[in-house]
Amino acid sequence: MVKACTFAFVGKWSPAIPTRRYPSAPPQPHLASQIRWEREGLACETSINLISSSRPSVLGASGGIGQPLSLLLAISPLVDELSLYDVVNTPGVGADLSHINARAKITAYLPGPDSAGLEKALTGCDIVVIPAGIPRKPGMTRDDLFKINAGIVRDLAAGVAKFCPKALVLIISNPVNSTVPIAAEVLKEHKVFDPTRLFGVTSLDVVRASTFVADVAGGDRTKYKVPVVGGHSGETIVPLLSQISPSVSIPSDKLDALVNRIQFGGDEVVKAKDGAGSATLSMAYAGFRFAEALLKAGQGETGIVEPAYVYLPGVPGGKEVQEIVGGLEYFAVPIELGPNGVVKATNPLPNANEYEKKLLEKCYEGLKGNIAKGVEFIGTQSSK
Repeated sequence: MVKACTFAFVGKWSPAIPTRRYPSAPPQPHLASQIRWEREGLACETSINLISSSRPSVLGASGGIGQPLSLLLAISPLVDELSLYDVVNTPGVGADLSHINARAKITAYLPGPDSAGLEKALTGCDIVVIPAGIPRKPGMTRDDLFKINAGIVRDLAAGVAKFCPKALVLIISNPVNSTVPIAAEVLKEHKVFDPTRLFGVTSLDVVRASTFVADVAGGDRTKYKVPVVGGHSGETIVPLLSQISPSVSIPSDKLDALVNRIQFGGDEVVKAKDGAGSATLSMAYAGFRFAEALLKAGQGETGIVEPAYVYLPGVPGGKEVQEIVGGLEYFAVPIELGPNGVVKATNPLPNANEYEKKLLEKCYEGLKGNIAKGVEFIGTQSSK
């Protein structure tokens, strides 16, 4: 049995919260740890829900993104048990991963009668990553994707609502601009929607931006930090290149091409694969990067900031962003993460230059329709 630990701090507060692992303990997602500290004669006690034993679940684990994503999670020292779910081939993926000498226990499930497999896959999970759905093929738009993937995300979100309503939910299934609102509406219907626990994964846009900036400006790809805001498709992706850290100047004659490559990097991969798939490996890496950030935050690490597409009205700092983006309810900005999900949405928009403001205007218009499409999909389904 996992027992709560009490940490006492006397004197100056340190953000480094000690955590302890319990390898033999069963998954128990939310360990309430009481932290007491005193400073300058003032005492206060704060409760933080730390994850003592992690059990992520990958829904769509047999797919092009799901398999490499599952591999990365399986070998992470932060994962105690990895739950895999898909409509086909999951036992094979699970058997394959179970041969790796990593600490994570692997369990794999197919649907089964009455959603029994989904229930087993989700029960006790603290993080759910959803890459399920079909990939883009040459000539396919994100609207084409929507017709199929919308229903998949709807059904999986319903499973989350029933079997692990307190889990942190990461949506990778495209089109993210619409599938995140779909998941939110489903969770609302089940009365378990917590905006601080639902994320559209846009990390790939930041990963690409860092890489492509290095290609143009030179330097170490891993060192550049580029804020990328908006959505997760085409012109809704807005790189704020004026805020690159460390600061670097992009030549004006290369700016348009760089922005276009960041916005449409997925098309580059689809074309290069010549009908054999989309950006699966890079997306799996980006999805793992975000999941790993949440796992670290869940164990007490502070100061973690990653981009994500979130429901602005329901997260701290979100309303300030919403006022700038014309009232849009969903928007991607850098998010400070904690044990319970969103700590705060940060707002880099006031510092956008004139070039970026023009990009943002196009972004707002595109997102407005994408968001409405997701919300209306659930509304139509509910009225039937």
